Amino acid sequence: MKEKIITGKDKLFAWIKRVNDVRNLNTDKYKRINTLILVLFPFFICSMAEINQGKYISSYLTFIYERPSVMLFNVIIAALIFSLLLAAVKKGWIAILAESIVYMALSTTELFKYGTNGNHLILSDMKLFRSVKSLTSFAYIKITPQLIIYMLIVFAYVAAAFYFNPKFKIKPVKRVVTAACCVIPCVGLVISPAFSTPIYALFNVDTTAATNTFLLNEKFESNSLLAFLVQTASESFSNRLVESDSYTEENVEEMMDIDIDTTEDFNGGKKPNVIVVMSESYADFRAFDQLDVDDSYYEGFDQAVSEGFGGIAITPTYASFTVRSEFELLFGLPVRSINDPNMPQRELAEREQPALAQYYDSWGYKTAYIHPFQSSFYSRSRVYAQFGFDQLIFHSSDEETDFTVPVERFGTYVDDSTIFNQIEQLLTETEEPMYIHTTTMQNHQPYDQGEDPDDEFHNYLQWVQHTNEDLTAFLDKLSELDEPTLVFMVGDHFPSLRGETSVYNQLDINGDNCSVLYEQKYLLWSNYGADFSSVPENKVSFFYMPYVLMNIIDAPRDAFIQKMNDYMETMPVYSTNYDCTTPRCEELDLLTYDRVIGEVMSPCPIPEEILESTAND
Repeated sequence: MKEKIITGKDKLFAWIKRVNDVRNLNTDKYKRINTLILVLFPFFICSMAEINQGKYISSYLTFIYERPSVMLFNVIIAALIFSLLLAAVKKGWIAILAESIVYMALSTTELFKYGTNGNHLILSDMKLFRSVKSLTSFAYIKITPQLIIYMLIVFAYVAAAFYFNPKFKIKPVKRVVTAACCVIPCVGLVISPAFSTPIYALFNVDTTAATNTFLLNEKFESNSLLAFLVQTASESFSNRLVESDSYTEENVEEMMDIDIDTTEDFNGGKKPNVIVVMSESYADFRAFDQLDVDDSYYEGFDQAVSEGFGGIAITPTYASFTVRSEFELLFGLPVRSINDPNMPQRELAEREQPALAQYYDSWGYKTAYIHPFQSSFYSRSRVYAQFGFDQLIFHSSDEETDFTVPVERFGTYVDDSTIFNQIEQLLTETEEPMYIHTTTMQNHQPYDQGEDPDDEFHNYLQWVQHTNEDLTAFLDKLSELDEPTLVFMVGDHFPSLRGETSVYNQLDINGDNCSVLYEQKYLLWSNYGADFSSVPENKVSFFYMPYVLMNIIDAPRDAFIQKMNDYMETMPVYSTNYDCTTPRCEELDLLTYDRVIGEVMSPCPIPEEILESTAND
């Protein structure tokens, strides 16, 4: 007989079999230990998630001492999720592993997110998961000994569960009943205020309406990570956009039945180029006297204002979610009217959209959108293709770029001078007048490059100074351009700065005194002596600025444009984050819904057959 050859693979399988035999024996041999592993797990994983995101055990103990009912709420939710997983897979260690991965992933994401930009994690942020590659270029990701230790502790718990092998031994019917009993309250918390309101009250979960980022962060301090995620998910669901009963063709026609202020079109027929520069994270910190910021950082901007006009526009966001500001400038509509989504482009109907580029196109302009970053981020290339732009110019990478000028970098991202050079080239090579919207990237965080990597604020000011130097050079070139050109420049929001050590904490900014962080200085400049007498001297919301530009160039008006000009006079600021005491405007909300989500029954430059055909695609 031939002697059987035992291979390494055979040895591995034999070892696995022995381990599994031991584990199967442990299931009944250590029943008390297994019961303890299962019973303690919800409290354990809640504790580890909170300790991990808070970094220190002391802060976790303080939270338990001050908010024991909230911690109990967290444990109950974790227990419901764990029971659901046990009913689904029966094997304790698999359920423990799955919930551990989710909780620690959320905890670690919160740790890095707050450490990066001072904003806390909400579940809707998970919509950006597909853009994780882009997000990692923004974030300060630092693997600390503490983080490793906390992960090892969780791993040890999972390993213990694997070895002792607890199992959920009940009949299939009872497993289904158990799963249902776990799912129903979890879903009810999110979708049913009638159920969630008394539950949150019972456990003293903070449900204060967070009308700005700082109030939201204060809610986090009350609820900590886990209860915060659940409660904000409930809030988000309750705040979802639904069609109003008032949205009817009759009501829209009644709103649009107004007198139109007809003026001479385009200064006697001469159509100026219109350049919109939405500068990433550009903000004027001289608003805070205590910082004593030197004027030299903003010299270029100040010079341009002295040659043109300067004012203050109210941005709908702070520190992140550029697309909120972009939405308001591209559509001339308020994000408040669609319930302030962080990513409004996800709310839009899948059809040709009546963005303002469509008006310029109907007036004989060539239109372009420029953004020196990945075309897939925020789904810009797909969504913005429906906004009426003739060209979409992105720079996804050095190998994948739509830029036709040399691409230079300043810090992490594309230098603003590259944007200005691209605009200049478009203007000189295009016979028709142009409407160009650009969203820059140069001043996006991280701000760890500069004279002192740890001095974020000083590095940021150097970035802003570089923008202003590039702006001066750009305007000098436009001064020599033999085409009338109007430039509007504004920052999308104040910059994201690290959570615990940021200048905002040094300034003691909170939910009651943060309004200044939603005030963005803007400039208007022209090379042809544009008349700025129609520009409001008071503060106005971002979404009115496109109509300010139209008024400067004497663009024709339809009933929609006239209506927005009327709103600008009677309700100059309509922004939840800046002033939540302003009552909701049902007319403006209906008009916004009509144009971006509804049937576009208000006047629109897009031919009806194109609207209908794209809606049916």
